[in-house]
Amino acid sequence: MAQNLTSRGRAVCSVLVLVVLVLLFLTTNLVPVTEAIWLTIPTSGTKCVSEEIQNHVVVLADYYVVVDEAPQQYRTPTISVKVTSPYGNNLHHVENVTHGQFAFTTTESGSYLACFWLDGEHQEGVGATLNLDWRSGIAARDWDSVAKKQKVEGVELELIKLEGAVQAIHDNLNYLKDREAEMRQVSESTNSKVAWLSIMSLGVCIVVSALQLWHLKTYFRKKKLI
Repeated sequence: MAQNLTSRGRAVCSVLVLVVLVLLFLTTNLVPVTEAIWLTIPTSGTKCVSEEIQNHVVVLADYYVVVDEAPQQYRTPTISVKVTSPYGNNLHHVENVTHGQFAFTTTESGSYLACFWLDGEHQEGVGATLNLDWRSGIAARDWDSVAKKQKVEGVELELIKLEGAVQAIHDNLNYLKDREAEMRQVSESTNSKVAWLSIMSLGVCIVVSALQLWHLKTYFRKKKLI
C-alpha cells in the first residue's frame, strides 16, 4: 500500500514537472522576450524600429544616447523621438533630449513605430548610439508590485508569472488566428477580383478581335477583294 502511494506521488510530481517544463518552453518560444536594442543613429536620416502588437497591451520603453566617438570637447548629441500607432496617431514626441521614456496602452492592433534622429545642433561626423529597452505585455508588468499587493513570494509568485505567460500565449494565439482569418479573407477577395479581371480581359480581347475581323471584312468588300 505504501509503495503504491509512493509510486503515485512520484507520478504526480513527474507530471507537474513536465507541465512546468512545457509552460516554460511555450513562454520562451511564444511570448516575446524583450532585450535592450542598440541602434546606430546616422548624422543625417532617421532610424526606426517597429513591433507588431495587439490591442489592450501595455508598452514601456526607456532610451538613452551614447556617443560613438566623443572627444572631450564634444558634448553628447541630442535626439528627437516620435512614436506612432498603426493608424498614425502620435503617442510620444520629444525633441532635444539625451534620454527619456514612454509608456502607453495600445488601442489599435498593428505595427507600432518608434523613430529616432539627431537634432540639428550636433557635431558633424560624430555618430551616436541609442540604447532602447522596449518591453510589452507580460514583460512590462511590475512583478514586485504584484508580489507586494497579493502578498506572495517564491513558488506562488512564479506560478502567477506562469499564469500570466499562459494568458499571454492564449491572447497571442487568438490574435494570430484573427490575423490569419483577415489575411485569408483578403486573399480570397483578391483572387475573386483577379478572376473577374481575367474574365473581363478575355471578353475585351474577344470583342476587339471581332471588331477587327468585321473591319477587315468590310474594308476588303469595299475594295472588292472578296
